Amino acid sequence: MQGTVSINHALQGSERGDCDLSTTQMLKGILDGCLLAIIKNKEVYGYELADKLESYGFHSFSEGTIYPLLMRMQKEKLVSSTLRKSTAGPRRKYYSLTKKGEKELEKFQERWDYLQKNVNNVLRHESETKSTEGDETVE
Repeated sequence: MQGTVSINHALQGSERGDCDLSTTQMLKGILDGCLLAIIKNKEVYGYELADKLESYGFHSFSEGTIYPLLMRMQKEKLVSSTLRKSTAGPRRKYYSLTKKGEKELEKFQERWDYLQKNVNNVLRHESETKSTEGDETVE
């Protein structure tokens, strides 16, 4: 659709994954929902989450960004964690979604659908309006 903005593209900043301040501000609440969605599918550890986000096009997030979010989510009882042995070094903390986390993910999905639909409606409408404004002829 013309005028519809790809959310992934809008949030990336650029193809190199540069995030300016406004992109970072937009991502603050969105990242929580993305992490919950990834954790819902299977238990994961921090580096794995960063790697998964990278595979979806979010290039500017390291474990240093993700761990404070996970710690907050754990305090809010949205996720739980378990330490497990690793074949590649020290034990790893694996995160899984709690029932409360599942409910929060459902709420996030509803809010995201609402916001995405309405923002795209505005951008599409305003793009179409601007492109047809110059088409008027004066006689």
